[in-house]
Amino acid sequence: MNTCPEILQDFEPITLEEMDAVKLMNRIDTKYVFNAGKLSAILETIKKEYRVLEVNGVRSTHYETLYFDLENHGLYLQHHNGKANRVKIRCRRYVDSDLSFFEIKIKNNKGRTVKERIKRKGICEDILGKSEELLRMTTGISSGLLDPSLWVYFTRTTFVNIDLTERMTIDTGLHFKKGESEVAYPGLVIAELKQEKSGKSFFQSLMRQNHISDFSISKYCLGVITMNKEIKQNNFKSKLLQIKKIAHATN
Repeated sequence: MNTCPEILQDFEPITLEEMDAVKLMNRIDTKYVFNAGKLSAILETIKKEYRVLEVNGVRSTHYETLYFDLENHGLYLQHHNGKANRVKIRCRRYVDSDLSFFEIKIKNNKGRTVKERIKRKGICEDILGKSEELLRMTTGISSGLLDPSLWVYFTRTTFVNIDLTERMTIDTGLHFKKGESEVAYPGLVIAELKQEKSGKSFFQSLMRQNHISDFSISKYCLGVITMNKEIKQNNFKSKLLQIKKIAHATN
């Protein structure tokens, strides 16, 4: 599903250069999940409070991401078991601009997300060179212990509030691929609010008004439990049922 391109044209744009003031590589993330049928009304409500990222005339961009994990899905299990300090390791390609990065995303025991990344030439299934250095320095994990685990595809629209204090992303068209198997969630929208510290937010208030609660599950974990039926997932089962119910809801 596209992110309502007609409504997006009503937003004031922001450039990548302007958005540098709100990089938020060390931040607090709050995630929300809702049915795509609600998206138009939500965008209409926020269009005076947020600007939309526009790059070369494009306001919604396609992402390809390859996640890496240990042979026993040890990084996924950190999340499943509720470990306070946990890590995601991935290569991400911004399809429309053809830019790629090797990224390490760490959630610490203070609830903050810290992201480190290094530019790469496309998505590779091996972690080598400067990417391997970054991996070792930030996680202590040897690249030889990691294997490609899951492909994740989606379309993202990025917003910045008019005060330049927070970013918010809206992801649609979520699609997972592992080997020859693929599963899509076309009816699902994942919104993520990114702030330096918890504070007043127009979008957060709007979510409360619409009775949409924050929902803590990563795309990677959702993909793993969707594509690996035998993996340990008892702590995520209720969330998976909720997501399927939201994705198939009629409004």
